Amino acid sequence: MKKVLEKRKDIAFYLKLFPLVKLHPKAYEKSMTIVCKKSLELMEDNFAGKKLPPPECKTKEVDENLKLGEKLGISGAPAIILPDGGVTSGYREADVLISLIEKKP
Repeated sequence: MKKVLEKRKDIAFYLKLFPLVKLHPKAYEKSMTIVCKKSLELMEDNFAGKKLPPPECKTKEVDENLKLGEKLGISGAPAIILPDGGVTSGYREADVLISLIEKKP
């Protein structure tokens, strides 16, 4: 996403945390910490393997993300919902992702 944003200032991403608890048992708690702090920095720290503090709030946001993912048939991450409503999963190079975003319905 960072490479897409370097190339295209007119594209925005809305991030929804979707913890895969079966694969990563502490993912739910880490997601709660990130959501409570509304911190992109904490999300990047998590992906860098840094330890996160425990969550400081109670929120339904992570549970709502999981319900939305289930409703949309998403079972893995990353998953990207495109402007035309299509869903693509897995890593994509910046140019490929841009072409998917630009695709007309």
